[in-house]
Amino acid sequence: MLNTEQAIPLDKTPSAVVTPRRRWGEWLIERLIRAAGISAIVIIGLIFIFLLREGLPAFIRVSPRQFLSIRWYPIEEMYGLLPLLVGSLLVTAGAVVIAVPLGLTTAIYLGMIAPQWQREILKPLIEVLAGIPSIVLGFLGWIALAPLIQQAGAPTGLTAFTGALILAYMALPTIISISEDALYAVPKEYRDGALAIGATEWQTIWRVIVPAARSGIVIAIVLGIGRAIGETMAVMMVTGNAANIPALGSGMLFQPVRTMTATIAAEMGEVAQGSLHYQVLFAIGIVLFLITFAINSLAGLLIGGKRG
Repeated sequence: MLNTEQAIPLDKTPSAVVTPRRRWGEWLIERLIRAAGISAIVIIGLIFIFLLREGLPAFIRVSPRQFLSIRWYPIEEMYGLLPLLVGSLLVTAGAVVIAVPLGLTTAIYLGMIAPQWQREILKPLIEVLAGIPSIVLGFLGWIALAPLIQQAGAPTGLTAFTGALILAYMALPTIISISEDALYAVPKEYRDGALAIGATEWQTIWRVIVPAARSGIVIAIVLGIGRAIGETMAVMMVTGNAANIPALGSGMLFQPVRTMTATIAAEMGEVAQGSLHYQVLFAIGIVLFLITFAINSLAGLLIGGKRG
């Protein structure tokens, strides 16, 4: 038995000793993490400054009335953004309506209902889908999906609905994977406690686990919407690239449209640097940046409000 002179002081135990090497390692990791966070903010700021420098003159040279017109025809210096905004809204909204319910229900099945062996097989397969290049999906939509939509009665297969289907498919892996991780991270005690007081399996999932994972689910949906808004090549290939506002009615989704991102990609290589057309395309980039920032801010407010 050790006497008091032989006993190791509490603050000198091996686990409490911090070697200089470990201390420097922690300092370096901390500085690298801080540098990564600061660099991300700086890069975003520089991108926004560059967009402002190139696109802000367009808001001075083009009147707000012309920007809000329904005619996009740069050859005659007609820069109405309304058709592009409507096209982006239709395609993105259609993709969200399709992808969010399907992605959330799939995540609930994988995280709460599916056996472990199914989860281990299905989740990697779903995550692999996120790696398929958008140009490949756009080509498949153009070759395979568009003819099916036209055969179903649409005037053409290259429509807003075709773009919404492709974007929904592209957003699904992100929504499913992040939502499933959020559901799976909910402590097991929540589920056991709900079942112990007599709740059914579905009541436990819908009223206990899903609300507990709300912040992660909201982040998944926001990232899915961001993927839909920012997609370029796929929507440019399958939406018809018609810069006009679809006629209101039940067939609105089954008409060709053009999105803001497709406009930038299609026309940026054809304009002279510093021209009005060039500046208007950067102005479209500013609008896209502000829309994305607004969506992220709204998601942050929703998460913060629910926590509060």
